[in-house]
Amino acid sequence: MFRGIDEVDWASMEHAYGSAADVPELLRGLASRHPHEREASLDGMYGAVHHQGDVYDSTLACIPFLFGLVRHTGLPDRGGIVELLASIGGGDIDDEPAEAGVEGAGGPGGGVGPGGPDMEDRADDNHTVARAAIRAGATVFLDLMTDGDPEVRRAVPTAFVRFCEAPDRVLALMRRQLADEHDDGVRLALVEGLGLFARLHPSLSAPAVDLLASLCAPPHEPGLRLAALGQLALCAPDRLPADLVSTVVALLHTRSRHFRPSGEPTRTSTDTLLGRLRRMRPADEEGAQLLRTLHTALGARTGDRIALLKGQLSSADTADRCNAVWMSAGLFREWRAAYAEPVALIGEQLASDEEQLRQAAVSVLEFLFNLAEPAADRLAALVASDPTSWERGTATLGGPLRALARTGDPRAVPALAEVLRRRVVPNETGYTVRHLGPAAVPLAPLLRERLADVPLDDADTFSRAAPLLSALGALRHAAAVPEVLRLLHGAPRDLRMRGSLVRALTEALGAFGPAARETIPALRELLSGDDPVAAADALWSVEGDAETVLPPLLRALARPGAAGTSRPAASALARMGPAAGAALVGLRGLTDSADLWERTAAACAFWDIGADPAPVLPVFRDAWRQNAYTRGAITACLVRMGDAGAPAHDLVATELASPRRHRARSGGYGSHDVLEDETLLRDCRRVLEGA
Repeated sequence: MFRGIDEVDWASMEHAYGSAADVPELLRGLASRHPHEREASLDGMYGAVHHQGDVYDSTLACIPFLFGLVRHTGLPDRGGIVELLASIGGGDIDDEPAEAGVEGAGGPGGGVGPGGPDMEDRADDNHTVARAAIRAGATVFLDLMTDGDPEVRRAVPTAFVRFCEAPDRVLALMRRQLADEHDDGVRLALVEGLGLFARLHPSLSAPAVDLLASLCAPPHEPGLRLAALGQLALCAPDRLPADLVSTVVALLHTRSRHFRPSGEPTRTSTDTLLGRLRRMRPADEEGAQLLRTLHTALGARTGDRIALLKGQLSSADTADRCNAVWMSAGLFREWRAAYAEPVALIGEQLASDEEQLRQAAVSVLEFLFNLAEPAADRLAALVASDPTSWERGTATLGGPLRALARTGDPRAVPALAEVLRRRVVPNETGYTVRHLGPAAVPLAPLLRERLADVPLDDADTFSRAAPLLSALGALRHAAAVPEVLRLLHGAPRDLRMRGSLVRALTEALGAFGPAARETIPALRELLSGDDPVAAADALWSVEGDAETVLPPLLRALARPGAAGTSRPAASALARMGPAAGAALVGLRGLTDSADLWERTAAACAFWDIGADPAPVLPVFRDAWRQNAYTRGAITACLVRMGDAGAPAHDLVATELASPRRHRARSGGYGSHDVLEDETLLRDCRRVLEGA
């Protein structure tokens, strides 16, 4: 297995963390007699030698030894090594038609990386060499198709299909193996391989598609039929039955009544990434994969996917319902639809005795914000009956309470009040309070008390104060001015993140408005500090003296670029409206900035100050198409423009007609993506209704 390993100059090679001198130890660890050593070594291979899909010179040097390991009959855990080889060869990239001669890079990203063009070119070369090396050794996969270890036979079909260059032979062997194989898990892997074959070789796919179609019908067992339906949906959706959803739900329920795990090997509990991922796997990972494939294939068919989710969530089997909850997350994040029914069903899972199911439901409801309202009664009942749901430890707000507050439901207020009365308050509490709107007014005195408790010179002063200031500002609780001034005057100059703290303090004072007039001297003093834009913005809200705040804002507007202040200055000037007329010349010039965000902010400000749409609308149209993340700010401005924004209403109408969330189109996957998209849709409707 390791002949010649010590003759390789590993120290001259690199992996993700520098020198590859430790790679021989990792390779030898894959052959250890001890399971935890094998798992730790495989984790190390993914963590360093094949980090996040990258291929280094050391990765290429490992390939012969990895092939030697998988050839070693009787060595445990070879299935994981097969998967590693497939990933190194590009098994984790989008399916590519092999007959078209497309090699594919297999690595992350599509532009020039931080190392520059040369480094990017070398990475591409490494991926190409790796793929060629795996193809050159792919006859090993042919032998492994009949290996005595079912774990190996489960891992090998996709690698066999992807890298063997004799498609006719591949298909013939896959057909024969399906007829001879008795392990249910291996048969599912073979079906997945058939679907991959059909996608990689479309001109040769007809026999594979016919075989998949035949596997969708009786007398085949439900799991196999579900797998075949999923692959058929990916490669030949026109061959699917008209009653697809009802068929799938019936098969799922039948399978669940008779399902037994298909002999997954015993896993160790090592504290490695692989070990943690394995412990996080669903109770029925096989069932999760079957339904996940169908959801992926159905894509934008949200009606079918919602019906499928409802069927999954109505299953008597807890694992089915848990899988459905996790799968709903992808649907909610990517597609727009009417989700009241599935969300209500997810809320029903909060009453389950299964902790994993409850946690899954809470995790999904948390990022839905207002869309979680159909589950609010269940969330409120859980919060009211279980004080342990208010906090997770002492540093994090409990998921059920956070989810309830994010819907804007006032029933979250009593529990949040109790949290705010405790000695240690999770930092995120203040940010969560904002989502309650006016219902959170009773919490203002408690927020003020907690702000008074924030130490002046602690490393965590900013992280503790900022959320409280955010909430107090949202509630416009000017009674907290003394506590704000205490921090503003008392925080030492060398305090960690002092600049960010001062900005948060001035933003809160600006939110208080004229009720904070006693802070005018302090804010004027800050005009000559490190962040005059924030100070001027707050001072305008408190005092309304354009003569005082315009000079620092105009100076900041003249400093464009990544390190400049022109963008926040433009936003501050926009809030001044016509009183900032002196800024129009500078803003007009900034609409031609090379920076997309500067152009957009300048265009918004130009309208709010000068009410002239001519230089504004072309900027909006360009930014809208270039970066979907600008659409929220643009649409909010179009609301203010009324009929003057009519030439851009086609963009708004197209957005409303799109079934896909705007951040999903930009690769977004943040905790607030659904909220931002729903806000965009609301403003788009306001634009057209106003017109």
